[in-house]
Amino acid sequence: MARKTFISYKYSEATELRDKIVEALGDDSKYYQGETSESPDLSDRTTDYIKAQLKDMIYSTSVTIVIISPNMKESNWIDWEIEFSLKQIKRSERRSGTNGIVGVVMKHNGGYSWLRPSIENSDGHIAVLTKNEYLYDIIIKNRFNQEPPEYTCDVCKNVDMLTGSYISLIKEEDFLNNPNKYIENAYEKSKNTDNYTLCRQK
Repeated sequence: MARKTFISYKYSEATELRDKIVEALGDDSKYYQGETSESPDLSDRTTDYIKAQLKDMIYSTSVTIVIISPNMKESNWIDWEIEFSLKQIKRSERRSGTNGIVGVVMKHNGGYSWLRPSIENSDGHIAVLTKNEYLYDIIIKNRFNQEPPEYTCDVCKNVDMLTGSYISLIKEEDFLNNPNKYIENAYEKSKNTDNYTLCRQK
């Protein structure tokens, strides 16, 4: 089933990937509620005006896709958009649900090691590390927060990449090959928030 989605991204470096994601959604792109290349330029608008526009876009969605790019933290909006996505907002008689969130890691310099280098553990298993300095605190605090954790390896204490964290990090090419898989995974977690210790504030 298609989900209404919003894409949070740094405009100056991730617009091309945003467009690829919208294209990869295929027929489901009609449920996409965020900016497109045809959207009006808001750069000269006030902060309050921009926030109001973003709130309207995010409010009706159920999944937020966050593009993880090298200079993401320079954005004035991404962490706020994640925070708003996680909150339950009441308007009139309706309360929005907590959005599922999936991070799409941008390929940079031909790969993903800029954010997620791999190492081999002493038991021979490969572990993927994350350089948290590239991530907002609200993303870090919503990773490895399954409660109780379900380990795929009791020795390594590795968790499943899709269920072990509320905000999973997915390689750009994997997401583009099957966006519905990762959107549905994020949505399912949003319906089972009791399984996670959520941080809702940036």
